[in-house]
Amino acid sequence: MSVGGKSATTTIPVRAVLFDLDGVLVHSATVVERSWADWARRQGLDADEVLATCHGRPSVETIALLAPHLDAAAEAVALEAEQAADTEGLTACQGAAELIAALDSGAYRAPVPWAVVTSGTRPLASARLAAVGHRQPDVFVTADAVTRGKPDPEGYLTAARALGVDPRECVVVEDAEPGARAGHAAGAAVIGVAGGTLTGTEPTLATFVDTLALLTLDRDPATGGARLLTSTHPHTPAHERVG
Repeated sequence: MSVGGKSATTTIPVRAVLFDLDGVLVHSATVVERSWADWARRQGLDADEVLATCHGRPSVETIALLAPHLDAAAEAVALEAEQAADTEGLTACQGAAELIAALDSGAYRAPVPWAVVTSGTRPLASARLAAVGHRQPDVFVTADAVTRGKPDPEGYLTAARALGVDPRECVVVEDAEPGARAGHAAGAAVIGVAGGTLTGTEPTLATFVDTLALLTLDRDPATGGARLLTSTHPHTPAHERVG
C-alpha cells in the first residue's frame, strides 16, 4: 500500500490473537440492522436512533437505554434468538478465514491460540461463526460472561487469562472505538480494521488495515516465535487510504 508516495510495514510480535466478532470475522451488519429496525418498529421507536446506538453495545444495554419501560433482559433474549436464527446476508470478512488458518497451522513452533471477545451472547456468536464456516475459537468471551462490557478491558483480560497469555503479548483486532479502547486498556497491541466506527487516527491503535487480508503471519527470526506484519500505514485517515 502506498500513502503519499511511501509504504510502511508494521511488525507486531504475537503469542495470541483476540478478535472482535462482528465486522472483524463476520459481516453481520445486514442482519443486525434488519433485526434492530424491526424491533424499533414494534416498539414505536425511531429506527435510525436505535441503529446509531446498538453497534458494539450489548443488546440488553441498548434496550435499557432506549426503552427503559421494557424488561430489557427478556427483550434481549428474544431479540438475540431472532438474530441467531437469521443467517441471511452473513458473510465472512475478507481475509478472516486465511488468517485463522495461518494461526491454526502451527508453522511458528506451535499454533497461535485465538479467542473471540464480543458484545453478543454465546449462542448468537457461535451461530454466526458457524454460518460463515469459521471454527469455534479456543476461548469465547461473550456478553453473558462478563460484568462490564467494552470499553472496559474485562473481556480482553478474561480472554488472555483463559489462553494463559500475558495480555501485553496479545494482539486485539477490532473495528469499533469502544473495543479498541478496551484492548488498549488491557495492555494489548490493537489492530484496527476499516468498516466500523474506527477512522484509523485513534491513539489506541498500533496500526490500521482495510481488511484482514493485509495481515500476514510470519516467523520472527530473532525469537523463532510468531509475528504479524501489516502492509499498511499506521493511523491513516479513511480519506487518505488507497488500495
